[in-house]
Amino acid sequence: MSAPNKSYDPVEVETLKPEEIERMRDEALAAIASAADVDALREVKVAHAGDRSPLALANREIGALPPHAKAEAGKRVGQARGAVNQALKARQEVLEAERDDRVLVEEAVDVTLPYDRRPEGARHPLTTLSDRLADIFVAMGYEVAEGPEVEAEWFNFDALNIWADHPARTMQDTFFVQGKEGGKDGEESGVVLRTHTSPVQIRSLLDREPPVYVICPGRVYRSDELDATHTPVFTQIELLAIDEGLTMADLKGTLDHMVQSLFGDDITTRLRPNYFPFTEPSAEMDMVCYVCRGESVGNPDRPCRTCSSEGWIELGGCGMVNPRVLIACGVDPQKYSGFAFGFGIERMLMFRHKVEDMRDIVEGDVRFTLPFGMEI
Repeated sequence: MSAPNKSYDPVEVETLKPEEIERMRDEALAAIASAADVDALREVKVAHAGDRSPLALANREIGALPPHAKAEAGKRVGQARGAVNQALKARQEVLEAERDDRVLVEEAVDVTLPYDRRPEGARHPLTTLSDRLADIFVAMGYEVAEGPEVEAEWFNFDALNIWADHPARTMQDTFFVQGKEGGKDGEESGVVLRTHTSPVQIRSLLDREPPVYVICPGRVYRSDELDATHTPVFTQIELLAIDEGLTMADLKGTLDHMVQSLFGDDITTRLRPNYFPFTEPSAEMDMVCYVCRGESVGNPDRPCRTCSSEGWIELGGCGMVNPRVLIACGVDPQKYSGFAFGFGIERMLMFRHKVEDMRDIVEGDVRFTLPFGMEI
């Protein structure tokens, strides 16, 4: 029997011819050299070194060759693919270096430029202080209540036991809103710009079943001239607590907690007898001077401008809710009692930050608000 004829090759694969492998390699190298950036090189890599590239497809055809021809064809294809991969790696390093150099130039930051050319701005200190007061009472279980600034006389006066001939209902203190039918200066319209936030307390009692614990911050309006200590539009916060068994002791403890949260743990309050139509008994609320802590009283060597060496600072009015107010809101005064207090936030702001002129608070000058920053 004769031996097999190894020189006979019945299979001829066009893509594995030496000249064809060189052509595919040269095309790949030319495409790599012409890639302008990293993204373009990524596309070249897929086209000439990916699984569907000409050289990859040629590599798959090696299996069709007779055994003695596979080694030589595999060597040619392997050298071509190695040259392409090496060229890709070298070109990638060059393009990435060019990209990084370009980024350093295009995205350079001049650290010598002024950093504050566009100020950050600031919240108005009245807003910040109002939010802080609200946080104090919400943490105690109170609810923030709101109401309209244009209010009916019944909510603003009658329900609060302020009778028809009370001085506060005259044009001297109250802005009346002109009605459709007129009336002298709108006085007969029965509609006013609220003079306090107490109408929100009335609405809260009408909308809720006791127990009721609400605070009522907001703008109020009175016919005062704008000067260093007065403004016709100011911000007030009031508190109302209605429950069974509440006493003046609960009011005193609430006031102490409020001022201690704002001014320090050693600040206390005192109550001085006074009169308000909507509370009985009523009192003026004072707190220990947060500057001298009362040590300036009778001490000429240590005068205090904040409290005029009196040791106390007046904050606002308070007292137990008048039973007539409870009856007007449908609450049984035999079962429930309550307390209320209120004060102007502008006054508190002037105390805390030594603001000497109230006009600075309302004129909108950014030089006044910027030092307070963006406290939230």
